[in-house]
Amino acid sequence: MIVDLHLHGRYSQATSKNINIESLEKWAKIKGIDLLGTGDFTHPKWIEELKTNLTPQDNGILTTKNGFPFMLTTELSLIYSQEGKGRRVHNVITAPNLEVVEQITEWLLTKGRIDYDGRPIFKIPCPEFVESLRKISKDIEVIPAHIWTPWFSMFGAKSGFDTIKDCFLDQTKHIHSIETGLSSDPAMNWRLKQLDKINMLSFSDSHSYWPWRLGREATILDVKKDYSSMIKAIRTGEGLAGTVEVDPNYGKYHFTGHRSCDVCVDPKKSKELNHICPKCNKQMTVGVAERIEELADRPEGYVRPNAPKVHTLLPLQELVCNVNGIKGLGSKKAFGIFDELIKNFKSEYNILLNVPGEELNKVVDQKLTSAILANRENKIEVKPGYDGVYGEPQLA
Repeated sequence: MIVDLHLHGRYSQATSKNINIESLEKWAKIKGIDLLGTGDFTHPKWIEELKTNLTPQDNGILTTKNGFPFMLTTELSLIYSQEGKGRRVHNVITAPNLEVVEQITEWLLTKGRIDYDGRPIFKIPCPEFVESLRKISKDIEVIPAHIWTPWFSMFGAKSGFDTIKDCFLDQTKHIHSIETGLSSDPAMNWRLKQLDKINMLSFSDSHSYWPWRLGREATILDVKKDYSSMIKAIRTGEGLAGTVEVDPNYGKYHFTGHRSCDVCVDPKKSKELNHICPKCNKQMTVGVAERIEELADRPEGYVRPNAPKVHTLLPLQELVCNVNGIKGLGSKKAFGIFDELIKNFKSEYNILLNVPGEELNKVVDQKLTSAILANRENKIEVKPGYDGVYGEPQLA
């Protein structure tokens, strides 16, 4: 099953205000996702919507009236000082049931507010955070989110750490997996020996329900659809069948750069410039590729033995728009082509991963068929993203 456990409701900052359980279910099915995280379970308004629209099952999963499954998840921002440096780390949290969610929320209320954002901020060091959550329930899982993002992550260039142990100290033993984020993929993370026993997960961190955001990255699990089985897979790797990744160049922070000056440089050039923008002489935002080079102790191209399958895919709507010269992923013309494909082939993942070229040609022209097949084989060049700017597929 394909799962996306990191997303947000409409009470989080910079999210679509039309997100609700109904829209998430509808577009998850169109995308081909088999289970979603709820996101934002600490927010008082969102948790009430979850309770109203989802029915808890005995296996730790909540389902809609149509039977679509959700797992209780959220993301929290921890901002604090350690070793004289300001730290900003985001973590994804899973919970086995609503009772545990209530206990987590009660504890967080002793530390600050939860009502102003679906992803609230707390001045809690990561070790204390993990230890306190495990006192509530050992079934809670903490997953460091988008671990390379410059601004808010465990290894972030702006405020992160150089090792997992530096971040989580004596609680490192309870960190079993990490979220790769859009700007890195498993192969990039395999270059760090310290991550050898850490499982690689991918989720979308979606701020809307649109199919070019929801499930753009996901994890494939070959286990029963219940909480304990999925958490066991995340912790042990048993049943972790693979991930869906975008090309890391597509991510908004893959290369180093300065958006205001339209400057984007690779790690080698960035070091030559000492991270200073050649146009305005201000500090550039150090990208994920460069940060990995700083911490890697293996050469590029190293392959982890027995690693789960990695599917590198750009969202279908990116292909539709690029091939046809359409501006706007959500435009009427783009959706016309997208809807015709979905009508014939059921889901986006099925189209991207499985449908033969000769079948695609019955619905769309050869140019788009070729793009879908090239995408399936990770043969589409992507102009790197940088400093908050998405990468651009080079198809037209």
